[in-house]
Amino acid sequence: MPESIALITPSVSVASAEALAAALAPRLLAQAAHSDVEGGFPTREFGWLREAGLLAAPLPVALGGSGLGETAHTAALLSTLRHIGRGNLAVGRVYEGHVNALQLLQRFGQPAQVARWAQEAAQGHLFGVWNTEAHDGVKLEPLPDGRFRLHGSKTFGSGAGHVTRPLLTAALPDGGWQMLILPADEQVPRYASEFWQPLGMRASASFRIDFAGLEIGTEDLLGQPGDYYRQPWFSGGAIRFAAVQAGGAEAVFDETRRFLQRLGRTNDPYQRQRLGEMSLLIAQAQHWLQAAAGVAARPDAATAAEATVAHANLMRSAIEDICLRVLPLAERCVGARGLLRPEPFERLHRDLTHYLRQPAPDAALADAGRYALEQTSPAYQLWQP
Repeated sequence: MPESIALITPSVSVASAEALAAALAPRLLAQAAHSDVEGGFPTREFGWLREAGLLAAPLPVALGGSGLGETAHTAALLSTLRHIGRGNLAVGRVYEGHVNALQLLQRFGQPAQVARWAQEAAQGHLFGVWNTEAHDGVKLEPLPDGRFRLHGSKTFGSGAGHVTRPLLTAALPDGGWQMLILPADEQVPRYASEFWQPLGMRASASFRIDFAGLEIGTEDLLGQPGDYYRQPWFSGGAIRFAAVQAGGAEAVFDETRRFLQRLGRTNDPYQRQRLGEMSLLIAQAQHWLQAAAGVAARPDAATAAEATVAHANLMRSAIEDICLRVLPLAERCVGARGLLRPEPFERLHRDLTHYLRQPAPDAALADAGRYALEQTSPAYQLWQP
């Protein structure tokens, strides 16, 4: 291990990372309205995360992190993501991509690569995962000197212009899919900010990004072709974004209760009924996060990939349903008055509604049903090792 890496000491423990995220949530929420601009980015907020050591936290302790990204600490990771989502869903979206990239590079990278990228993360580089593309997706052209030239573009590249180490998937000439980590501060792509005119999540800067003509070396390739789609990590990773969404639902709950307390509406029997329903939903979301962390941290989570993926699909489906039920209850609680700025509900509604539109929700639930139909064990054993 390079001496410069060995000298890095972990800035936070797993427990303190979770506590720091919880403490940051109110600051993130207070700042969110100022960051809610099309084409903008929560630069100040990521400065806070960087100062708190949360960008390096998913790294192993030996590489300057807290080990937050390790399977054994999945519960703490999901709680950390939930707290950041509670503060600002756009920040949570980009931070979840950062965590995803760090987990992928640790899982599939060579030791020298992991050490190099870990050092860059510890130095403050922001990582992300840009996989979504349209008809003109990213392709890798092998060059005579052993390097590769990129062609094509990605869509919904969250953190565009601020993520300096994006992890991309690219098509090889033989049809395989190869991961790479682009040094985007040296090989600078072209960002099309006009692509991003969203309903919500304005501050996530999820632009269309053109990589045509950029070149990388073999040291920038991550893993083997097809590794990105290996299960249970590809589909099972949905529990991370669902944790951020659950944080968004908690923010809606907290702000609804604050609004009613401020107006002295706590004795209204209908408001109490709605808050009871919302409390039930929030508790369900929290239980789902605990259950998902337990399944993901099982010793056989990788070998029992189908069960792990099926449970993750159930969890993401449940969290989506919970959020979609919390939102109209909150609207009825606060009425038209509560949906006027500077109250946060209008932004929270837009951001959470937009963020819930993750790929293939129906297919995810159908796949969980397929798995259940193929099993013969009773329901109480269905998700057990």
